Amino acid sequence: MPGAVEGPSWKQAEDIGDIYDFRDVLGTGAFSEVILAEDKRTQKLVAIKCIAKKALEGKEGSMQNEIAVLHKIKHPNIVALDDIYESGGHLYLIMQLVSGGELFDRIVEKGFYTERDASRLIFQVLDAVKYLHDLGIVHRDLKPENLLYYSLDEDSKIMISDFGLSKMEDPGSMLSTACGTPGYVAPEVLAQKPYSKAVDCWSIGVIAYILLCGYPPFYDENDAKLFEQILKAEYEFDSPYWDDISDSAKDFIRHLMEKDPEQRFTCEQALQHPWIAGDTALDKNIHQSVSEQIKKNFAKSKWKQAFNATAVVRHMRKLQLGTSQEGQGQTASHGELLAPAAGGPVASCCCRDCCVEPGPELPPTLAPQL
Repeated sequence: MPGAVEGPSWKQAEDIGDIYDFRDVLGTGAFSEVILAEDKRTQKLVAIKCIAKKALEGKEGSMQNEIAVLHKIKHPNIVALDDIYESGGHLYLIMQLVSGGELFDRIVEKGFYTERDASRLIFQVLDAVKYLHDLGIVHRDLKPENLLYYSLDEDSKIMISDFGLSKMEDPGSMLSTACGTPGYVAPEVLAQKPYSKAVDCWSIGVIAYILLCGYPPFYDENDAKLFEQILKAEYEFDSPYWDDISDSAKDFIRHLMEKDPEQRFTCEQALQHPWIAGDTALDKNIHQSVSEQIKKNFAKSKWKQAFNATAVVRHMRKLQLGTSQEGQGQTASHGELLAPAAGGPVASCCCRDCCVEPGPELPPTLAPQL
């Protein structure tokens, strides 16, 4: 298993334009921009997060935390930070460009989708999160919108992004800051109790649930009622949507969406469950039911992000980055490299919270306090 690595060094540059050819703005936020750029030496496309140091005043801790986390990690299923440059009044985070589309879009586009497909996806997520946990890192905001495909290839791997809320655990202490996304956050966070890396395992359980039926286990227009459901861990495997799903899959979800964090499966335990490690995941095609529910419950208008949807495609075609990607990019369904939240392109950096226009404001209980 990969271990901690030496992160990218902090480099000085008189003019970042001497190193990278800036192409298009992919996203903008309160104090940063994400730019599609090409390394002049290698011709490699990257996503550069450009941060005005003046705009960081008072927010240095959040950025330092994000960089500290990204410095430590190198895993094939985690969006990588390649380099850090300081030039004039700006910081530049050189991020791996992820161009394969958002999780939900790929499922909807498929004509065939099974429990086994969902099991393979969750295996990759568990392996990456176990790696983080072994390094003492808690992601704290795992959700489908933060799971991106690396490329447009049919067998593309999945990537975890957005480390804006991630945190290093201090030995002997528990985390207590209430943060995350309503619907995916663990009961102990809502109860404002000290918590640990078990919160990520709960979120993976919620993601697995959605992957098998297309709708969330907890939902209510009223946040108070939503939180009450989560606090009680009240969810059902509703008929007819779960009728064709294996008992093994339901057992796997129950162990992750366990109210008591002490009894909840760890990533290591989850990786050993027969639904992941064995052959209990069914091969029955559940695409129609799941895709219909995804389209109904996760409308693109609800999560559309402020990305330039055509920029990446245009430059990939121009630079001829491979026949498989270019060929798929010709069609309407693949022509937009859809973003981490299924509405813009996946030219993603590590932390969309500060590179795109903010989404709906979180209730005070869950507001990030980094």
